[in-house]
Amino acid sequence: MPSLHALSSSSFFSVSSLSFFTLLCQPCPLDLFIAGPRGNRDLWGGRAAENSTPMSAGDPKNGRDKPEVRSMVMETERLVESRRLLEAHARLMDLERWQDDILWQLYGAAGPAGSALSPEEQELVGRYFSGVGQLVDALGKELWAVVSSALALARQNPTPFVSAVRIVEREEALDRALPEERGGAKGHSRPLPSGRPRCWRASFFQVLEEAVQARFRSVSYLHTRGPGLAGHLSALQHGIMADLATVCHLLEHCVPPHYQLTAAYLRASHHCLHAHLAQVSSWDLESGEIFAVLNWVLHTYNSPDMMGQPELEAEMEKLELGPLISTEGLEQLQNKYVQSVRKSVSEWMHKALQVELQDWQRDQEPDTDHEGFYLTSLPTIITQMLEDNARVALMIGTSLRDQMIQMGLYEMENLINRFREALVEFGKEHRRDPSKDKNKFYLHYLLASISNCIILKKSTVSLQQQQSSRSAGQFSRTPPNPLAALDRAVRRACRLVMDQLLLALLPLLPGLMTRHWLVQGDPTPKLCSVLELHLELYGHVRPPCRERLQEEAQWLLVVEYVRALMQKKLVCRGAEERRQLAQQVVQDNQQFREILHGLEGEGSVPEVNPLALLPVLADFIRLKDPNMLTLEVSGLAAKYPDISEEHVCVLLDIRGDVSRDVRGAVLDLLEQSAPPLPAGYRPIFTDILVPPSIMAFCLTTAKCA
Repeated sequence: MPSLHALSSSSFFSVSSLSFFTLLCQPCPLDLFIAGPRGNRDLWGGRAAENSTPMSAGDPKNGRDKPEVRSMVMETERLVESRRLLEAHARLMDLERWQDDILWQLYGAAGPAGSALSPEEQELVGRYFSGVGQLVDALGKELWAVVSSALALARQNPTPFVSAVRIVEREEALDRALPEERGGAKGHSRPLPSGRPRCWRASFFQVLEEAVQARFRSVSYLHTRGPGLAGHLSALQHGIMADLATVCHLLEHCVPPHYQLTAAYLRASHHCLHAHLAQVSSWDLESGEIFAVLNWVLHTYNSPDMMGQPELEAEMEKLELGPLISTEGLEQLQNKYVQSVRKSVSEWMHKALQVELQDWQRDQEPDTDHEGFYLTSLPTIITQMLEDNARVALMIGTSLRDQMIQMGLYEMENLINRFREALVEFGKEHRRDPSKDKNKFYLHYLLASISNCIILKKSTVSLQQQQSSRSAGQFSRTPPNPLAALDRAVRRACRLVMDQLLLALLPLLPGLMTRHWLVQGDPTPKLCSVLELHLELYGHVRPPCRERLQEEAQWLLVVEYVRALMQKKLVCRGAEERRQLAQQVVQDNQQFREILHGLEGEGSVPEVNPLALLPVLADFIRLKDPNMLTLEVSGLAAKYPDISEEHVCVLLDIRGDVSRDVRGAVLDLLEQSAPPLPAGYRPIFTDILVPPSIMAFCLTTAKCA
């Protein structure tokens, strides 16, 4: 680049250029830099670098030789590269002051109107001070490098950071002072230097926030998925707290108080966490990962181990940064967590049910607990799983716990419905071939299933009691009802148990109400043996279903006994046979009571005791005076209002001594009384079908006349 002396002979050297050459030789006023580096107080009241030797524009030699400007630029570059930032900034201020003074004098020489410089003049000044703009950029680059590395290097050597802050404050002071000083005095103002205002303080905080973001990125992302996500969040916690300690205990003392550096770091780290967690939440997370995020956001972040420290808690409240994840975001995460756990729960319940079905085919009795009750692994697996899920969810909060319980109750209801269907298939399979060896313990596993349902019912009630009252029905318009499903399953299992008892009694029932039975008493003892065996097995069922099975067995026995009587296989031929028949019925009743003697002491007694029916029927048959049958039937109908005319007719036929008139009077009385069934009454005669009666014009059962 040609020197200023060479420019005087160039073809385009104009009057303005002569003025510019002349101005270079004039002394420059130094009042612009109110806190200049040469021997003056700096912007914080400190001293400038002792080695700074700024160039004076009033020196004719310095004003005329461009190589000295270039050497000053090169010297400043070396200072920047060696990070002697204060000295470099002092040189840069000298160069900028000189450039600004020359431009101002050129503006003044252009006339009172303050006309703009010509393109040639602007180009000439630009060439003369070439490199100053690059120096500003280079210094800023080094400055921001120091600021961005402050968190990592401040403990080793905070001096560069202090120098950077002093330079930022000098520049900030100049940005404030220059517009005030160069305001339009007397209708005419001096333009601001090129590149002003620099706003380096704003850049300082921007670089600090970028440095925080870089620190976040420095935490390893290689293992953020799966179990590694919890480790990643833990690493973030330790990194944030380590940096925060550096800011609070070191960097905060290197900056002016108004910087509020700790608050700035908290704000920057909070924003970074907010963005990072939003990204993490958008991933297809599994339940364990979602739990790690929720636990970290809701508990770890605000705990005394992090932002819950007393000195930080007040600062966080003043900043009002808001939650790391919005309320809507938390709800979405919790819903994702519930759905993820629900998928696992459904799969585990399906597997548990398959194991249960396999247990039913075992060639051995079910296991028993310490009380002797039958059980399988199903209720233990289901109960433990649901309770564990509720307990883990409570670590996040009661709302998630309630959602988890609600989900568990839905899945419980679905499981019990499938369980009941499996019981039905189990019964069908057994009825197809009851003699198969693999069905040897069919009844035992039915009883174990009933006990399992009782355990699951207790677990269900416990889970429902854990739910908050305000959450009932909150998550679904149709709340789950596993208790109703359990009741249906228990009723089905009890029905199958009674079917099995009936199946065992059926071979013996035809022997009742026969001449052989009347004389020998068979097969009543065998009936009692079968009943006793089944009642003993019912003792392995948990209350209250044990008592329910005993009552149903008693009911079934009486119904089948009376049904055998209604078949009229035995019609009395005189008073002696009526006495024998009544006596045998009473003896059978006594044997049944001996088997069922513990029923009244162990549980509830049905409002209508079916065994009480047998002595009543015996008295009806034993009655000596047929004319008293009207009164007897009246009492029978009062006790058993569901008895029908067909039942009474069969009883009259069995007596074998009832005239047509007495029969008509008895039936008329029965038709007129016909009381309604009282509340709570369980009909018994409704379950006893009467065989079709022989038509009056038939002489024999073989053929009609």
